[in-house]
Amino acid sequence: MSRAADAVGIGDDETALLVGHGSRREQSNEAVRTLAAGLEDRLGVPTDAAFLELAEPSIPDAIETLAHGAARVTLVPLSLFAASHVKNDLPLAVKRARSEHPGVRFHAGGHLGIHPAILDLLDDRARAVETELGVDREDDDVAVVLCARGSSDPDSNADVHKLARLLYEGRSFDRVEAGFIGVTEPLLDDALHDVAKTRPDAIVVLPYMLGDGVLTGRIRDGADEFDAEYPYVDAAAGDPLGTDTRLLDVLSDRWQEARTDSVDMSCDTCKYKVELDGYEEDEGGARAMLRALTHQRAHEDRDDVADEPHAHDAPETHLAVCTNQTCAASGSPAVLETLRQAARDADADVHVTRSSCFDQCGDGPIVAQYPDGVWYGGCGDGDADRIVSAVERDRIVSDLVHQTL
Repeated sequence: MSRAADAVGIGDDETALLVGHGSRREQSNEAVRTLAAGLEDRLGVPTDAAFLELAEPSIPDAIETLAHGAARVTLVPLSLFAASHVKNDLPLAVKRARSEHPGVRFHAGGHLGIHPAILDLLDDRARAVETELGVDREDDDVAVVLCARGSSDPDSNADVHKLARLLYEGRSFDRVEAGFIGVTEPLLDDALHDVAKTRPDAIVVLPYMLGDGVLTGRIRDGADEFDAEYPYVDAAAGDPLGTDTRLLDVLSDRWQEARTDSVDMSCDTCKYKVELDGYEEDEGGARAMLRALTHQRAHEDRDDVADEPHAHDAPETHLAVCTNQTCAASGSPAVLETLRQAARDADADVHVTRSSCFDQCGDGPIVAQYPDGVWYGGCGDGDADRIVSAVERDRIVSDLVHQTL
């Protein structure tokens, strides 16, 4: 559908689900619930909150509750950019929901991304810091460092730079640069020192975060340390986005795009869709995992496989090998190839694929065995025969077990 499809009427049996990441800090979870309540008032449809991890309710539990009284459920992620949660976890949740509740229409929305309301919000956050520092961008040289979390997804990191550039356009800042608190470069400290070389009167550090958590605190500490080190430049950090009502403008748009099937994702630069320089080891990883775990209709056992060349039997076992940077450095490419060879030699009904990060860095190489939900850690290429042999005997290699899901 085109965006003209937003004429789709809102029914009495329609609901929305705002999906937050989840935190061990209840204050952060409560902020998600506050935004969900505000979104309900804005949309005029029942809106609940759910979480990817670390908080309740989970997405499946929330969907189970909503699906009994709704004909259409639209999931909207409370995510700043499109990384693995938006590209993999949310589609997986929707796929499962459609399978478990065939009478309900489910839609998945896009991330917050780059939106005029967010630019307006960041502009106000910057003005608050200027007032604190006693400077004015119209009369003084004021630079801005927009500091985000940082991601292993190039799309996400690129959008931070784009957002920084758009914040610069049409405003009287001396310059606006992007920085990160971790994972990728430039790190906040490096960005601040680089900006300091141009000797601005002040540097405004804007945490591009939703909540006021640990990372926001690290950004504030970084700004304070820089301010103490550079007496000729005043520097301070602003507040995160929080629950500002302008976020509801963005969420409303993302909800409408989703329910009318008008979501635009950045597939041309998605490392799960195309091969990008520097991310070759990630190509196909999480995408292959997602497909193997959710493509049930094509992977089910059938009698007419020969008549339908694009349908095929499900493998008895799927082994996914993390080949992301840390595991790769520990020898996971060799594990991948020896597992494939061991499966061929044994003529076993085992499908071996590469995967991106399992978030178990330092304990790899990691091999995940599905549908059993067994994770092996610290695997070497000499373990391939043992793993395949255990699969054939319906056993596990106990000394390699890292985590059983």
